Amino acid sequence: MTRTTLDTAALAHDLRLAVMRFSRRLRNQRVDTSVTLTHLSALSTLKRHGPMSPGELAAHERVQPPSMTRVVVALEGMGLLSRTPHPTDGRQVVLGLTGPAEELLAAEGRAREAWLSGRLQELSPEKRAVLRDAAAIMDELAGG
Repeated sequence: MTRTTLDTAALAHDLRLAVMRFSRRLRNQRVDTSVTLTHLSALSTLKRHGPMSPGELAAHERVQPPSMTRVVVALEGMGLLSRTPHPTDGRQVVLGLTGPAEELLAAEGRAREAWLSGRLQELSPEKRAVLRDAAAIMDELAGG
């Protein structure tokens, strides 16, 4: 292996661990722990992509349809999802967010951003500038 390959592999290792730890800390800044991370992910997908069928939601979340059915039933039971008839296929329904779901997602986002903002305030302006650049690079790496 070349030195560049070793350096890249070491960076990949360190970055993977740092991102995992950071992600775990960020996920722990929860408003409502009765809603699971799986539930929040499904709700966030609907927020980002708009109403869709349960099958489409399962595909976006990369889970099997039976698993998504359980998530949908739970979210409906909490009053966070609405079902409407599919406009062209009478056998299907379209899932959408309810007002309480929109409020929950906004509150969850505010809680995480407040925590992160507080942590960023602890850093020097130079380190915040580095993180601003790193955020753009990470978005590029993720294909964003």
